[in-house]
Amino acid sequence: MENLYRNLKPKGYKKIKFKIVKTQHLLIKGKINGIPGKFILDTGASNSCVGLEGIGYFGLSASDSKTLAAGAGATGMATQASENNSLKLGRWSTKSLALVIFDMSHVNEALSQYKVKPVQGIIGADILMKGKAIIDYYNLCLYLKK
Repeated sequence: MENLYRNLKPKGYKKIKFKIVKTQHLLIKGKINGIPGKFILDTGASNSCVGLEGIGYFGLSASDSKTLAAGAGATGMATQASENNSLKLGRWSTKSLALVIFDMSHVNEALSQYKVKPVQGIIGADILMKGKAIIDYYNLCLYLKK
């Protein structure tokens, strides 16, 4: 496994470090629209998301959405949507990020019970599929292809 990146790099993959926090969530740093944030890397989340406070923080254009969000013990949450945002994770980037925006207070409340600092959002399967993701738990790295 130590040689995994050596094999992936010639194929166009970028290496992004993550850490595992006390809750066993994968925490990754990135930038949305050039603004830094901390995100949960979540293979079970269909879409990448940010909390309501992310609208102002990341400078998002938000519009109402008919989609209802569910996850982490909460269901039927109203959402907003934001299109055409940029995302940078390490040296990997995209300029066509669509985000679901919803109240993430229940997520951060659960994290705070373990003394884990709040996150601004979730990197979901939309990005993982787009980047042909490989998650390397041994080296605590996410590999995404351009």
